[in-house]
Amino acid sequence: MHRKLFIVISLITTILTVSCSKDNDEPDGGTPTTHKVVFKAEVSPGGDIVTAAYGIDSDAHTATNLSGATWSSPELTAPAGAINANIVINATGSSDAAILKVQIYVDDVLKKEESSTPGSILSVTTGYRF
Repeated sequence: MHRKLFIVISLITTILTVSCSKDNDEPDGGTPTTHKVVFKAEVSPGGDIVTAAYGIDSDAHTATNLSGATWSSPELTAPAGAINANIVINATGSSDAAILKVQIYVDDVLKKEESSTPGSILSVTTGYRF
């Protein structure tokens, strides 16, 4: 329960600390567009992804009791005018050399990739601004 609360608080903190921008990803400078967003994570062989907290702006989602070396979120639709896509992933590695890699895809294009420092207890917090 504490771990789930920690993840949710971490996600909310990340969302609130990312500064807002008046720049929108508008192809023609006109109406803001929606975006399709998918979050992906992969841990070194033998590791397990444990929890994920992810979302777009204040629309937060959690996935708990996960297992396996890879994970993908369902596709989310970022509404027109959305500002941030954020994710917090926790995993366990099979050795002190294990690494957790997190990716954010927007409209099927890799926009952000971040990796943890090596270790047996792994966490990555990252975000992408539209």
